[in-house]
Amino acid sequence: MEAPKTEEISHPPMDQLHGLEYCIDSNPSWVESVVLGFQHYILALGTAVMIPSFLVPLMGGTDGDKVRVVQILLFVEGINTLLQTLFGTRLPTVMGGSYAFMVPIISIIHDSSLASIQDPHLRFVNTMRAVQGAMIVASSIQIILGFSQLWAICSRFFSPLGMVPVIALAGFGLFDRGFPVVGHCVEIGIPMLILFVAFSQYLKNFNARQLPILERFALLISTTVIWSYAHLLTASGTYKHRPELTQHNCRTDRANLISSAPWIMIPYPFEWGVPTFDVGHAFTMMAAVLVSLIESTGAYKAASRLASATPPPPHVLSRGVGWQGIGILLNGLFGTLTGSTVSVENVGLLGSTRVGSRRVVQISAGFMICFSMLGKFGAFFASIPFPIFAAMYCVLFGLVASVGLSFLQFTNMNSMRNLFITGVALFLGFSIPEYFREYTAKALHGPTHTSARWFNDFLNTIFFSSSTVAFIVAVFLDNTLDYKDSSKDRGMPWWVKFRTFNGDTRNEEFYTLPFNLNRFFPPS
Repeated sequence: MEAPKTEEISHPPMDQLHGLEYCIDSNPSWVESVVLGFQHYILALGTAVMIPSFLVPLMGGTDGDKVRVVQILLFVEGINTLLQTLFGTRLPTVMGGSYAFMVPIISIIHDSSLASIQDPHLRFVNTMRAVQGAMIVASSIQIILGFSQLWAICSRFFSPLGMVPVIALAGFGLFDRGFPVVGHCVEIGIPMLILFVAFSQYLKNFNARQLPILERFALLISTTVIWSYAHLLTASGTYKHRPELTQHNCRTDRANLISSAPWIMIPYPFEWGVPTFDVGHAFTMMAAVLVSLIESTGAYKAASRLASATPPPPHVLSRGVGWQGIGILLNGLFGTLTGSTVSVENVGLLGSTRVGSRRVVQISAGFMICFSMLGKFGAFFASIPFPIFAAMYCVLFGLVASVGLSFLQFTNMNSMRNLFITGVALFLGFSIPEYFREYTAKALHGPTHTSARWFNDFLNTIFFSSSTVAFIVAVFLDNTLDYKDSSKDRGMPWWVKFRTFNGDTRNEEFYTLPFNLNRFFPPS
C-alpha cells in the first residue's frame, strides 16, 4: 500500500475559520438577520433570568422584585451590547450578566449590617444599593486599564500557547451550568439536547429556498418544540404530585414572571435609591471585575475566530475592555445585580449558525431593550425552563472551548515545554476552582479564611474562576519558562502581525470605528 502524502495527513494553520457563511461585516438579508437576532436574544435570557432568580430571594426580594431586576438587566445588556459593537472591539459579542460577580454579591448579602434588617423589602433595597455602590467603584478598574491602554501593554505578553487554556476554559469552565442543570429535568433537557444537535449538525443540509433553515435556526426551532412539549406536560398535570424542586425546574408556570411583570416598564438609573459605598464591598467587587476582564479577553479572541476576523490587536482589545468598564458602571447605576461580561453562549451561537455578522448581534440588542420595556412580552419568553437553556449550553460552551484548542495549530505541540504548560494550566484551571467550590460547600466559607473578610472574598472570587486560574498559570509559565528560545514554539511568528493595528491590512476592515471616529482615536 502506498504511503500517504504529507498533505493528506497534516493541515496547514489558517488565520480564519472556513465554512462560515457570513463574517463580521457581511450580513444576511434583513428578515434572516432579524430572526437570527431574536435567537441571540432568546439565548441571552438564560443567564439574565438565572442570576436574579438565585440572588433576589436571598436578599429578601419578591417575585415582582425579581422580574424588575431581570428586565433592568436585559435593558442594560442591550445598551452595553450596542456600545461594544459600535465603539468597543466591534466584534459580534453579546454583553451579558456574569457569574463572576456571584461570590462578592453573596458576601454583601450576608454582611451583618444588611442581613440583620428584619423587613424583607427594606433588606432587599439596602442590599441592592450596597451592590450598586461597590460595582460603581469597581468599574473604574476596567475603565482605567482599558482607556489608558494598559491592558494593551499587558496583552503583548500573551502568545497563542498562553491563550489556549484561557479561551478553552471560558467554555469548559462553565461545565456546571450544562448537564448538571439538564439533569434537574431530564424529560425536557435531554430531548432538547438531542433535537438541537440533530437540527444543527445532522440535518444541516436541509434547505428551503437555498437557506439551511434547520442549521441556521436550530436553537429557535428546537426551543419552540421542547417548550411546547414542556407546556403540554405541565397542562396535563404530569408534575402535579412531583416534588417541589422538580416542579420548579420542569413546569412552565412556576417562574411567576408573567403574572408579576408590568405591561410597560421604563428602566432608569438609581431606581432603588442612592447607592451606598463601603470600602470592603468595593474591594471585593474589584476581584469580580478582574475576573470578568480575563474571561472576556478569552471570549473576544474566540468571537474573532468565529466571526472570521483577525485576532483583535492589543489597542482594540484594550478599547473593548474600557467600554466593558463603562458597561459595568451602567450596571451599577441602574441596579442590575451583576456586572457585564461577554456572553460565552452567544459566542458559541456564532459558530453553530455559521453567522458572525455584527448587524445580527446589534439587532439582538434591540430586542433586549424593546422587550425589557414591554414587561409582559419579555416575561413570556423569560419563562422558558432552565433545563432547556442548559441543553443549549452543553453544545455552545463546548464549541467555544474547541475554538480555544484550535489556537494550538499555531504552536509546536511536539515541544515538551508546550505540552507541560498546556497540560498544567488546563488541569489547574479545572482543579483549583473545584477545590474552592467543594471546600466552600462543606465549610460554608472559602479556603481563604482570615479576619479580613474583604481579603477572603477577593481571593475566593479570583480562584473560583477557571479561566482566571488558567490565565495566571499559563501566562506566567509561558513568559518565564525558556521563553527566549521558544518564540517559534509559542507561535509568536504567527502572532506578531496581529500585535499592531497596521500589522495586517484586514484589521482596518474589521475594527475601524464608525462615523469616522478614528480621526480622534487613531489606532496604535
